[in-house]
Amino acid sequence: MFRSVQSVVNAGRVSSLNKLSQVKGYGALLSKKNIPFNIPSAFIMICSTRFKEIIDKGIAKDIDGRPLYLDAQATTPLDPRVLDAMLPYLTSYYGNPHSRTHAYGWESEKAVENARKQIADLIGSDPKEIIFTSGATESNNISVKGVARFYSRNKKHVITTQTEHKCVLDSCRALEGEGFEVTYLPVTKTGLVDMHQLEAAIRPDTSLVSIMTVNNEIGVKQPIADIGKLCKSKKVFFHTDAAQAVGKIPINVQEMNIDLMSISGHKIYGPKGVGALYIRRRPRVRIEPLQSGGGQERGIRSGTVPTALAVGLGEACAIAKREMQYDHHWMETLSNHLLKRLKSIPEVIRNGDVEHSYPGCINLSFAFVEGESLLMALKDVALSSGSACTSASLEPSYVLRAIGADEDLAHSSIRFGFGRFTTIEEVEYTAQKVIRHVERLREMSPLWEMHQEGIDLKSIQWSQH
Repeated sequence: MFRSVQSVVNAGRVSSLNKLSQVKGYGALLSKKNIPFNIPSAFIMICSTRFKEIIDKGIAKDIDGRPLYLDAQATTPLDPRVLDAMLPYLTSYYGNPHSRTHAYGWESEKAVENARKQIADLIGSDPKEIIFTSGATESNNISVKGVARFYSRNKKHVITTQTEHKCVLDSCRALEGEGFEVTYLPVTKTGLVDMHQLEAAIRPDTSLVSIMTVNNEIGVKQPIADIGKLCKSKKVFFHTDAAQAVGKIPINVQEMNIDLMSISGHKIYGPKGVGALYIRRRPRVRIEPLQSGGGQERGIRSGTVPTALAVGLGEACAIAKREMQYDHHWMETLSNHLLKRLKSIPEVIRNGDVEHSYPGCINLSFAFVEGESLLMALKDVALSSGSACTSASLEPSYVLRAIGADEDLAHSSIRFGFGRFTTIEEVEYTAQKVIRHVERLREMSPLWEMHQEGIDLKSIQWSQH
């Protein structure tokens, strides 16, 4: 049989914790009485060679030459405690959870139902309201298309915003092709929804409002509780894409009047390929299924539930529930350090509302620097210039354009994404590299030189060739 990750950690936990307390930034955190004991051990579990490199050199640089990882909005590493929970269901307890005639099926079914409860406990719902999916993209598709189609006889209007994830926007466009009318609300310059505009947009034939909780590019937190209250008063269903929010900020679907909510596994240190969809039971939200099959998951999402992946998502949610306060405090520590260090660079703009944002996502525009050039210069740090789903495009981010950023600033943006296992040393190393390369790239820019001389670049009439 395999040897569990936890058993390996237990063998050297004490000495490892003593070493960890010596790392800059961690000693103070470990001394706090409210920090769970297993937090540092989770960090140690990531990789013994990586940990040794951090201790020996004082900066986090992977021993195998791979870049540092600061792209947590794209994905997060699997928490080793999650892996530990999953392993038995990959090797020993491999029964189909829908097999009701023998112990193999019963074992898997019990594990799936326990995971369902762990997810429900995190968001304040009933376990029966949790549907397993392949990820947030599928959850969003089911929510937007499923609700709209079911209520299409009397209601053919849907409301969303211009800054939603691509899968929500594309789902809405698909509905438009079926004869639905969709209102794409603009957002303010800070990325927030205008509640007066939202209320004015709701009509008697509106079936659904879909607005994300935390934006994946700029980290802005929408006033979800206010939106939920408004939708409830108007008798309109409210769906939120919470892939970037669940497990990171407190969410209670009952208190916030959320009717449907999408959850992603790999955004909260769980496995890829699994997600969940919360669907309110009272009052009941009806959905037209997108796929046919054996009728699993209350007939909403047919197909065999992957037991190991479901267990992984459940464990990730359980860990997040226990350690959310610590994780959030650590995100604030890291983001504050980065912003403080980058203050020395002039003409840096933070995109999104500063007061209403998740601290683990910092989106900055470096004026007179091409974002792609800066990313290439920072090749030993894994960063992003936008959503991982659209970053292959050379077009400026539609999210940044929606908040009013001009094309040049949108092209110069970099997203810094911190996670549970990010260290102060990694952030400091990144800040030093950013400062150095921004200065170098600006020295090569004639536009920066003209700006330094006080020339208003927007007033220049450039000749066309």
